[in-house]
Amino acid sequence: MFQQIHNTVTRFLTQPALANVLFPVARLLIAFIFVMAGFNKLGAGYEGTAQYMVSMGVPGALLPLVIVLELGGGLALLVGWQTRLAATLLAGFSLATGIIFHGGSTDSIQQIMLMKNIGMAGGLLLLALTGAGRLSLDRKLYGDGV
Repeated sequence: MFQQIHNTVTRFLTQPALANVLFPVARLLIAFIFVMAGFNKLGAGYEGTAQYMVSMGVPGALLPLVIVLELGGGLALLVGWQTRLAATLLAGFSLATGIIFHGGSTDSIQQIMLMKNIGMAGGLLLLALTGAGRLSLDRKLYGDGV
């Protein structure tokens, strides 16, 4: 019974027309959190974020790099450009920031935030393994993707 369910789901999800839609949607959903986080650190959010970083033992001078990684990496995922690199960097970033800013706390919200970061890293690593999919700049420029 489970084999039949597995085969049915696999046939359904691997149809080219559906895969062409799901890859960009998946990239959008993953990219959204990074683009918004980077954008929210600009302007009025900059100083507060820098102070929070310093309070957690991270130099505030790294904030411009964080913004570039979040915005640049998120936008790269969104359009499917350099997807494997962007996903790998963002996975490492998610793990590092999860551990630094949420690890070691007994507060349940912080533990959930850590698990969120770990889950995002897992999804990003899958994207790094599969590539951006057919509807992507990577596919157009390099022939890379599913």
